[in-house]
Amino acid sequence: MLLAVDVGNTNTSLAVFDAEAPGGEPVLRRRMRTDARQTADEIALIVRGLLGERADAITGVGALATVPSVLRELRLMLERYWPHIPHVVVAPGVRTGVPLLVDNPKEVGADRVMNALAAHHLFGCPVIVVDFGTSTRVDVVSGAGEFLGGAIAPGIDISVDALAARGAALRKVELARPRSVVGKSTVEALQSGIVFGFACQVDGMVERVRKELPEFAADDVAVVATGGLAEVVLGECQSITDHEPDLTAIGLHLVFERNRAGSRAGRRQVR
Repeated sequence: MLLAVDVGNTNTSLAVFDAEAPGGEPVLRRRMRTDARQTADEIALIVRGLLGERADAITGVGALATVPSVLRELRLMLERYWPHIPHVVVAPGVRTGVPLLVDNPKEVGADRVMNALAAHHLFGCPVIVVDFGTSTRVDVVSGAGEFLGGAIAPGIDISVDALAARGAALRKVELARPRSVVGKSTVEALQSGIVFGFACQVDGMVERVRKELPEFAADDVAVVATGGLAEVVLGECQSITDHEPDLTAIGLHLVFERNRAGSRAGRRQVR
């Protein structure tokens, strides 16, 4: 079985795939909090605990980390605890087979590249990927699988935290759909601004992408939502056509398969 490890700024996602079915659905999903201070030993202990008996069935690992300190410890964990298992670590700025048509390819996060790879594999058409995580990202992938760039905005949780911290009479609320757009209480007003406001933000950005890039004005363009907070606004986004919560993990699975011949126990990066 293949383990995909996606270390984000806020959470770390684990997905276990059948190694013989690249791009298929995970057989196990787990999440844990990302802690930039965690050591390789702590990461190994938590990962093994979350995987349970499947930890001993892992035959390969595809991993990425957008937090540099965790990326270092993640590599060390793989070398120390799974030295006999082939692994592919996708580091920021390295080539992964996805053409990066941007000014500085090294600036593109590994998770965005994995999303682009998986989106092209799954849909085979122009794709707009909307990733609801620590930030809300709207990334654009051409019909040929090229990463064309995108937009990054503060994420839902960050915005809610900032509002609660800076508003003396405001507080964090449950991320749930209110009864109506016009809130009848402070809680409902906040929920309306969060749920409907972020949905409108996404719809507006998708519309602007379609207007700016002729290729994305066609009817066969897929608009795919992913990320841990996608379900908060998914039902209110009129532009979203598909929801794939495992997009980044599927990309890691595909990259591992593409590099299987060269992957080995020990240090390995996609280049």
